[in-house]
Amino acid sequence: MCPTSPGRTTAIRPSRNDGDRVIIEPHSTFGTAGHRKGGTSMSTNPYAVPPHEQPAVPEPYLQPRQSGRTVPRVISGLGGVLLTPVGLGLTIYGGSRLQRGFSQSLSVGEDPLGVILLVLGGLLLLGVALLGALSGLGPAAGGLLWGVLPGLAFILSPRDVMSFIYDIGGSELGVGLATWLVMGALVGSGFLLIGAGLVGTLSRRRSDRV
Repeated sequence: MCPTSPGRTTAIRPSRNDGDRVIIEPHSTFGTAGHRKGGTSMSTNPYAVPPHEQPAVPEPYLQPRQSGRTVPRVISGLGGVLLTPVGLGLTIYGGSRLQRGFSQSLSVGEDPLGVILLVLGGLLLLGVALLGALSGLGPAAGGLLWGVLPGLAFILSPRDVMSFIYDIGGSELGVGLATWLVMGALVGSGFLLIGAGLVGTLSRRRSDRV
């Protein structure tokens, strides 16, 4: 045997008819160096993937189109603006009745209506805070309009605010609202509702990113 090219070996054997003539036959199409016929190199890596078996490139992920946010914002905004004063009014009025009964008999059990109004007002405020799951606009608007702004107005002009409260709220509601304003409970409730709206907005944006 003798090599005829870097990638090809040949074998020499005598002819059947003529002993002087030799026939050169190819021995292998691949040499020991791993060259393909014609001089083209071939990878010797046993784990290499053939070109025709390369994995297909995945198509780009198409994000689903988000639905409109107009309806949830309108529902949350109207609920926050309309339900917040009702919830605050019931809570303040019920608490004022309980305060008057407690000052007279050192007991709050003699006025079940005050307890019912207090609980009902708290549930309405809880519902306003839960509107933040739809949109943070409702709790934020309700807390700003009916909590923070009246508190700031009382700080700037307490006499005018007190006279206005007693003119429209009567004795029990006026006393309770004045107590909430002086103690800062109304401003605190407003900031709590604003915080509930911000938490709902941030949580929804984070879930959309994920």
